[in-house]
Amino acid sequence: MTQKEKAARFRALHESKDILLMPNPWDAGSARLLARTGFTALATSSSASAGVLGRRDGQIRRVEALSHARLIVQATDLPVSADMENGFDASPAGVAETIRLAAETGLVGCSIEDFTGDKDKPLYEIELAAERIAAAAEAARALPFAFTLTARAENFFRGRLDLDDAIKRLVAYEKAGADVLFAPALPDLTAVRSVCAAVGKPVNFMVGVKGRSHSVAELAGAGVKRISFASTLYRAAMTGLLNAAVEIKDHGTFTYLDTTLTGPEWNTFLQ
Repeated sequence: MTQKEKAARFRALHESKDILLMPNPWDAGSARLLARTGFTALATSSSASAGVLGRRDGQIRRVEALSHARLIVQATDLPVSADMENGFDASPAGVAETIRLAAETGLVGCSIEDFTGDKDKPLYEIELAAERIAAAAEAARALPFAFTLTARAENFFRGRLDLDDAIKRLVAYEKAGADVLFAPALPDLTAVRSVCAAVGKPVNFMVGVKGRSHSVAELAGAGVKRISFASTLYRAAMTGLLNAAVEIKDHGTFTYLDTTLTGPEWNTFLQ
C-alpha cells in the first residue's frame, strides 16, 4: 500500500461511524502483533520510544523519534501516526519542518503538543501555540497526500488544571487547521463530553491515567472518535518482563511460561 493510500485510509477511519482504536507499539515486532490482532491503524508513543532507548519520556531528539517511527511504519501496511512531542522546536518554522520530516519517514499523521519543556512555564502562550499549529497545518496541506495533524492541549498533563483554558486552546487549534483535537488526562467523562461538544473535529482520548480511563462504550457515548493508549501497552509488556525476571531470580520457578505465547505462536505474528 502506498503512503497516499495509507493516508486516505487513515482519514477515512476518522470519518467512519465506528470509534478508531489506535494502539501504540514500541518496535516492529509489537507493531506486527497488533496488526495481526486486527487493529486498523497504529501510533508511536514518545514515552515508549524513549523507553526502548533506556531513557525517560522527553529525552529523545527529533532524529531519534523519526528513526523509531520509521521502524514502526516499515513493519506493517497499516497507517501510522507519530507522537512528535512539541515538534522538537519552539518556532512555527521548526514545527513545520518536523511535519515535512515526518512525512518523509512514511508517517501519515502526527501530534504536536503545546508543552514548552519548561516546568515553570509549561505551556506556550495560546497565540504562539496556535501559530505553531497553523504552520504545521500549512506544511501538512502542502504534502501530496492527506496528512492528519493532531493538536494537543497539555493542560491537565502539565499541572494547569483549567478545563476552560484547555477548550479555548483546542478551539484555537481547530481554527488553525488541526484535523484532530486532543487533551490528555482529562479528569472525568463530563470533561470529555465538554471537549467533544466544543469542537467540530474528531477528538482523541488517551487511555493511560489510572482512574481517568473509561470503557470504549463510555468514550464513544461522550463523543470521542479515536482512542490511543500512550505507553500503556509497552508498560504492560515490561511489567510482564519484570515479574518473570523477579520470579526467576527470587524463586527459581518459571510459572510465567503458563501465560506466555509459545515460540510457534509468537512466530505467527511475525509472518
